Amino acid sequence: MRLLPSLFAAALFAAPAFAQCGGGFNQFVNGLKSEAAQQGFDQATVNAFFQGVQKDPAVLRADRAQGVFQKPFIDFSRRLISQNRIDRGQSMSRKYDAVFDRIERDYGVSRGVLLAFWAFETDYGAVQGDFNTRNALVTLAHDCRRPDLFRPQVFAAIELFSQGNFDPNRTTGAWAGEIGMVQMLPQDILDNGVDGDGDGKVSLKTSAPDALVSGGKMLSHLGWQPGQPWLQEVTVPAQMDWSLSGPGKSRSIADWQAMGVQARTGSLANLPASLILPQGHKGPAFLAYPNFDVYFEWNQSFVYVLTAAYFGTRLEGGQIYDAGNPPAGLSGAQMKQLQTKLQANGYDVGKIDGILGAGTRAAVQAEQERLGLPADAWPTADLLNRL
Repeated sequence: MRLLPSLFAAALFAAPAFAQCGGGFNQFVNGLKSEAAQQGFDQATVNAFFQGVQKDPAVLRADRAQGVFQKPFIDFSRRLISQNRIDRGQSMSRKYDAVFDRIERDYGVSRGVLLAFWAFETDYGAVQGDFNTRNALVTLAHDCRRPDLFRPQVFAAIELFSQGNFDPNRTTGAWAGEIGMVQMLPQDILDNGVDGDGDGKVSLKTSAPDALVSGGKMLSHLGWQPGQPWLQEVTVPAQMDWSLSGPGKSRSIADWQAMGVQARTGSLANLPASLILPQGHKGPAFLAYPNFDVYFEWNQSFVYVLTAAYFGTRLEGGQIYDAGNPPAGLSGAQMKQLQTKLQANGYDVGKIDGILGAGTRAAVQAEQERLGLPADAWPTADLLNRL
């Protein structure tokens, strides 16, 4: 077990700096071992955890091969949401009805939210990944793309190991180090793991109640507001100031209604909301309420988050969205061209990856406004040509 950090405060402040990423893999692992010891882990535990650790090239290939996120929302959501997934979700809702009732009572998280994650992450537990979790985490910590995310997870995995809840040689999961039916990283398991079935263990790989209750607790920990909606389909007028749309541009419901935004069915919630137009003002339209922001703590992909949030509404009886008639988008190669041009114009679009992420959307919207086009953040060939 790891000793209390307070006992090692002086040692930590005096500790040598360890390589954060890159360099020789064995040297990097030795640095992790030394840092683990500085954090208070028993040396025998550290040695046992890293015994046989290997760099996994397949993890790096998977990390760089996420072309599915280049798909626009309509295509992406239709690919992920099948009738089989809807039917199975409704079946799982009935099967674990008491578990979902408990989650809603204890954490205020609606069942559709967790059912959608369960479906997308592992097909309701059927496909949990066969990557060695320790090797995946160490490989991604060594890689210099996102070491700040994965390096702490290595030490969290050591903590799980010291508790007897992680086998470095046998624990498997997704390529990015997530474990179990709803795919949680080691630190999330430490913080939010719950024994949902009462057997005295937290078994996220084999127990649906454990995985679901832990997922509910994690969403609550991330800021989920009990009983509040997260996403609602709306209709928009033919003309309005489209530059007001986009994630993070929250306004009151009264403001949106005054501009002509209306619920497609039912009534709008009296909460601040952002207008989301994933494929521009002629495509699907949604109001995203504060709970929608919590999704980005689970996954950073805009198209994944919106699809998961929408699927959550479908699993609770919501209707299929109106796809509208959006103009054709850009191919992956064209999107990279666009990102290159935007970057040259001084915009921070992040990596040139052909994915319409938050940075690219913001830059597109700014350029649309400058050029007198509808500033709805949906890039078209016309915009690319004008740039």
